[in-house]
Amino acid sequence: MSIPADDNPWIRRFHHEPNSRVTLVCFPYAGGSASFFYPVSDALQATMQVVALQYPGRQDRRLERPLTTIAELADESFAALRPLMDRPLAFFGHSMGATLAFEVAVRMKRELIDGPVTLFASGRRAPSRHRAETVHLLDDDGIVAELKKVSGTDARILGDLELLRMVLPAIRGDYTAAETYRYEPGPALDCPIIGLAGESDPKVTVDEVKSWADHTTGGFELRTFSGGHFYLAQHQRAVVDLISDQLLSLKL
Repeated sequence: MSIPADDNPWIRRFHHEPNSRVTLVCFPYAGGSASFFYPVSDALQATMQVVALQYPGRQDRRLERPLTTIAELADESFAALRPLMDRPLAFFGHSMGATLAFEVAVRMKRELIDGPVTLFASGRRAPSRHRAETVHLLDDDGIVAELKKVSGTDARILGDLELLRMVLPAIRGDYTAAETYRYEPGPALDCPIIGLAGESDPKVTVDEVKSWADHTTGGFELRTFSGGHFYLAQHQRAVVDLISDQLLSLKL
């Protein structure tokens, strides 16, 4: 069961570790929800605080209007996370979530000088690497076909028309935000960026992930895994160990 953080609708906390030296903030993929990161929180609960963002338009926020630009999502996410920024934060974003995590990090650096202590960018090309994508313009059947192709949505939902009707507006909104995003050049981050990629991911190439190195002066590391866009499901233990090793080694 998630624990609201100060009754903030954007933030979900599944476990509580008040003595954590660093808080890991998880940013879901397009169409995803905070609960996707419950296993990460469960695995790391003894060593660090983990929170996940809950975007509007899904689960308990399903009656709210989905946001359709990364800028809106980043502004709202930054405002929601601001009360947590009195201690070190690390960001983990998957797919669209990686782009959003980057934009929130940019806002942190601009407004507060200090950004996140590490940015984990998973399954997503660097902000400066553009692809022409138009999934958000497809009809509902086309979007469902895309979801099946990348295997990022619970199969029970894909087979339940009523559930699909409930979640498709949020999914379309997320795809709109991700696919219409355009990077605006600015100062690089100064935190380490760790890029993670599935070797057979149809949504991003390893070369596109390597370009995250251009967005920081704090060093870049690439980790690849067997599997596709949701390699995370196959390699959960390895990803959790990577997060833990990186964050516990930092001198904060």
